Amino acid sequence: MASVGMAPTSGLRESGSHAVGVDSLPEEMNDMKIRDDKEMEATVVDGNGTETGHIIVTTIGGRNGQPKQAKCLENGETVAIKKVLQDKRYKNRELQTMRLLDHPNVVSLKHCFFSTTEKDELYLNLVLEYVPETIHRVIKHYNKLNQRIPLIYVKLYTYQIFRALSYIHCGIGVCHRDIKPQNLLVRSCESAHPPGQREPNISYICSRYYRAPELIFGATEYTTNIDIWSAGCVLAELLLGQPLFPGESGVDQLVEIIKVLGTPTREEIKCMNPNYTEFKFPQIKAHPWHKIFHKRMPPEAVDLVSRLLQYSPNLRCTALDALIHPFFNELRDPNTRLPNGRFLPPLFNFKPQELKGVPVETLTKLIPEHARKQCPFIGL
Repeated sequence: MASVGMAPTSGLRESGSHAVGVDSLPEEMNDMKIRDDKEMEATVVDGNGTETGHIIVTTIGGRNGQPKQAKCLENGETVAIKKVLQDKRYKNRELQTMRLLDHPNVVSLKHCFFSTTEKDELYLNLVLEYVPETIHRVIKHYNKLNQRIPLIYVKLYTYQIFRALSYIHCGIGVCHRDIKPQNLLVRSCESAHPPGQREPNISYICSRYYRAPELIFGATEYTTNIDIWSAGCVLAELLLGQPLFPGESGVDQLVEIIKVLGTPTREEIKCMNPNYTEFKFPQIKAHPWHKIFHKRMPPEAVDLVSRLLQYSPNLRCTALDALIHPFFNELRDPNTRLPNGRFLPPLFNFKPQELKGVPVETLTKLIPEHARKQCPFIGL
């Protein structure tokens, strides 16, 4: 059984007109400052801001700004701690956003506390559920074996990514802004590294590979469609076994995209960034999508990638559109099993917030008949 959880990022922000709605940290945390040490004792509050007593945590891993693996000495539970710098010049809403999140494909917030460094820098520590594997490591594992990731896993991972994105985009109104294989956590996977054979967890090569072109063009007004582009890059990488757009710099990144999508038109550039006035690109024709993937690649997979990776942000399909795409029809078949014969993880246990305002015709495509009893509130 394999399920995907989306890791948080300090890039979480408001999108469009949806407000997160909470601006300040809870009052009971204002005076909670501890020194940043290997072993830390802190007064903690849970995801709702309720004080839950004292715990002692010992950090046992993590580097380069990634969440640290830690162990709670009170109950032996392994957790992940993500440190977020509290810069008074900027509003940081990560804690408020994390408190709103309640979804099976989004990592849950357990506790939070403050710590300070020797330079008196104040950090918010988010104590999260610990998820041991990442999609990045799964890709590396199969590359090492010189094998392709089984298509059922590609479908399973990306379906859950889009379900999480649909939830945070439409249900909460935030944009993740840093979708990449290292930030996509795999809770359980028969194909992942066996216990005791794990490699050091190093920082992923570069977020640049998954950056939407409007960001490369310097857009400051952007939408949740940047996450859709990134998810499309992740899907392509799972299918190919390597990044689709491996640029070595910002400019080179754009060159790699143009090699595949062709030179953007003036209209497409205007859609990405209306303030971008320069237009000095060599005229290159788009490379046919079916030639990028191997001949046995299902046409549904190629079609979905092409719908996600569009220059014009508004032409990219939404996360909900992706969920009902034929590429995922196999997951809706009650007879589908994992390679080891096990059942698929829960995929249709939707909450009312996820399906609010979704048209009936979309619901009938999204939730197969055999799973509709899990969502009695939809009235199908």
